[in-house]
Amino acid sequence: MKLAHVMTAFALAAPSFAVAQERLGPDPAALAAAREKGAAFLKTTQAEDGSWSSPDAIGITALATQALMSAGLPQDDPAVAAGLAKIAGAAQEDGRISTPNSRISGYETSVAVVVLSEADAEKYAPIVKKAEAFLRGMQFDEEDGVESGDVAYGGVAYGPGGGRPDLSNTAYLIEALRAAGAGEDDPAIQKALTFVSRCQNLESEYNRSETAAAVNDGGFFYNPVAEVSAAGRTPQGGLRSYGSMTYAGLKSMVYAGLDQDDPRVRAALDWIGKNYTVQQNPGMGDAGLYYYYQLFGKALDAADVARLTDESGAAHDWRGDLAERLFALQKPNGSWVNDNERWMEGDPSLATAFALLALDDCDPPTAE
Repeated sequence: MKLAHVMTAFALAAPSFAVAQERLGPDPAALAAAREKGAAFLKTTQAEDGSWSSPDAIGITALATQALMSAGLPQDDPAVAAGLAKIAGAAQEDGRISTPNSRISGYETSVAVVVLSEADAEKYAPIVKKAEAFLRGMQFDEEDGVESGDVAYGGVAYGPGGGRPDLSNTAYLIEALRAAGAGEDDPAIQKALTFVSRCQNLESEYNRSETAAAVNDGGFFYNPVAEVSAAGRTPQGGLRSYGSMTYAGLKSMVYAGLDQDDPRVRAALDWIGKNYTVQQNPGMGDAGLYYYYQLFGKALDAADVARLTDESGAAHDWRGDLAERLFALQKPNGSWVNDNERWMEGDPSLATAFALLALDDCDPPTAE
């Protein structure tokens, strides 16, 4: 399931990253089999109340439900219907879609908005409209006394009422607003783009921070407010760029309307080419690997990149590479799981959801 209204022209306009779309992607039969097995596994781990992992885990339930839909299951499939009912039933009066006291209600609401919008935008419009207002209210901006020069400006945290904004949650916000129907020029999305740009290690008019200048490689890190990168610091004191956040940054810039002529996009694609791999999350090893795979596929698909050129000049069919890697990692029972349990990827329901969403973006592009 993809955001159909996100349209770019990278494949035509950036020949160094995209070439003729011929014989791209994995073997269709192998792809279909992996998706079918993964969906069958998720059906075995769903609770009677429609949730996955925990009755309170609305975020994981939303991702798993979206993954089943991405694998081709219809809305009236019992597992999908139960997941959607659980998500819709978590809608609160203030618009959040989570348990009332969830500490991560912003993240949960964002992923819930995406799956409800994809499932049936008309049916869930009242819930999505209130959720959209809740998410907009979380953004650090002038209404909170945060001006555009503040490094927190435009970002969101895991939940309302404070906290530090980060790139992961801000990327989820942008995707949710687009799924809810906001255009790329929507003020909230453009404010979020300001924050996203400040998460990029690129010294430019959009980011004049000392940390960006210290690295200046075009990649992205997690949090410019608290100066946090999960990959640590460079010897010069900069915040190291790493894979999952760089793909989150690229995806967000595309959804915000930037094209390959923008220096931020060019720099991100350059970093991705230099650090191209499906063996690990660059800079993080196996930590957050399946989150990386999901962002890898979604960002390159949204950017309409057909083939990606690495540092040696080799052109890669990234869809084929990603799918083949996921085929190799799939367990006999159809699941995926990360031996590195950081960020909850030891939970096979979450890792399998991420893997299925990544495989959805491995479908070969079709000719217009």
